[in-house]
Amino acid sequence: MPPVVSAPLVRPEVLRVVAAKLFIILFLLVVALVLDGCVRPRSTPPALLRRRSWAGIWLNTLVVVGVFGTFLAICGNVLVSAVLALALVGLFTMVSNAKRAMLGEPLVFTDLALIGAIFRHPQFYLSALKPGQKAILVLAAPIVPVLLWWLSVPSWAAQGSGAALLVAVWALVRLSVQLPPLVHLAETPDVEADVQRHGLLPTLVLHHARWRKTRDPVPCIPLSISPDPRELAIVIQCESFADPVELFGNPALRLPELERAREDAWQWGNLLVSGFGAYTMRTEYGVLFGRSEAELGFRRFDPFLTALGEASYAVPMRLQASGWRSLFVHPHDLRFYNREQIMRAGGFAELVGEERFAPPNAEEGRYVTDAAIAAKIMDLAAMADAPTLIYAVTIENHGPWEASAQTDNLLEGYMRLVRNSDAMLATLRTELAGLKRPVSLVFFGDHRPSIPGISIPGGERHTPYVFLRIDGDGQLVRGEGRRIDLTPAELHHALLAVVGSPAA
Repeated sequence: MPPVVSAPLVRPEVLRVVAAKLFIILFLLVVALVLDGCVRPRSTPPALLRRRSWAGIWLNTLVVVGVFGTFLAICGNVLVSAVLALALVGLFTMVSNAKRAMLGEPLVFTDLALIGAIFRHPQFYLSALKPGQKAILVLAAPIVPVLLWWLSVPSWAAQGSGAALLVAVWALVRLSVQLPPLVHLAETPDVEADVQRHGLLPTLVLHHARWRKTRDPVPCIPLSISPDPRELAIVIQCESFADPVELFGNPALRLPELERAREDAWQWGNLLVSGFGAYTMRTEYGVLFGRSEAELGFRRFDPFLTALGEASYAVPMRLQASGWRSLFVHPHDLRFYNREQIMRAGGFAELVGEERFAPPNAEEGRYVTDAAIAAKIMDLAAMADAPTLIYAVTIENHGPWEASAQTDNLLEGYMRLVRNSDAMLATLRTELAGLKRPVSLVFFGDHRPSIPGISIPGGERHTPYVFLRIDGDGQLVRGEGRRIDLTPAELHHALLAVVGSPAA
């Protein structure tokens, strides 16, 4: 009787398929770590050889596997899922490095909340990318969905495995960041140090976990003051406004109205903003809500995301009980950064958005001019029949700045617009004095401009501010005229210390 030969438990072709899939996944994880090593800031030895923390490697692996599982659940194709996962990791690396080169900061977790805004206002974000990088994005946008559909392999087993992998990874990440040793990592918001030590994707995960644990502060009590019924407080947050003499080291570029305002100011100095080239909302939040970055913790990266829980700290809300009426002026889409909801919650009785302004003509540029904003402010101020705060956010000087037809010097484009801002300051101080009402006028830059090859991150970040006071007879009240450097939150408190008190 011939011997019985038992069939192998697993056929060789099945083993080959499994081995091939495991190799693809292993290759994915290795290349993902290599891409992570390309993220700036880099340290020595060279990026690809430097040591990452084991916690960072663990989180990076989990995140990449989770992304792979997501694509696998969609298309059921292991190879395609791995390629798309790598493409996404590469995209994060490219965007983070482009952002750091332009703004001096890697990608932070709150940037992901702006994905929708990228599609509504792409001009604000695509300017940070080089032409080749833009071309990659433009080509990938239609190709990736088509490729995903074409190469999909309907398979309940593969797609179910991808979904299970995604759920398992999500649970492991949630558990990992709550247990030692990861629970003790990234306890303070130092994005540069954390990216360098743990990597980009792990830092995004760790910072988001710390942000989620942050709680709203105890509500702030309203102010009780007795203002002059004719009193005005005008606050101008001027887009990319900086002193060109400091910015470019050229005394010939001085702004005459800024210099005159400093000479006549109640108080003036440097505004110690944290952002460079962007992040208007960080400065805006500090001046409006008065909470320092130390108090905000991980909320500092985008305080507007949690501002609704801190509405009682806003200047309008604090002044409201004393009879003040507050107006917010910004000639742009007020849904951007959720300003429409935040400003109403913060006590603004009226929001004056882009629909209240005529569109700029071709000679004026892309955005509503500072001159138009000044005219609108004066109209609102003239009609005010109660103590009134007008907080205005300008936009004319938003980059990118265009060179003239005669030269490729971007400095000329910036100077043309920043001089318009300087002229706005002159208009306001003159016309507000003509109203013969007590006025506090605060004028400041939200951040320095990021101009390739001319104004780049790495040095000072401060912008100027001037605080002017005008009495009921239209005369300037100089006070001590001291230079006092302030953070945006400290400027908030300086404003509240003055409104409602007689200018004498």
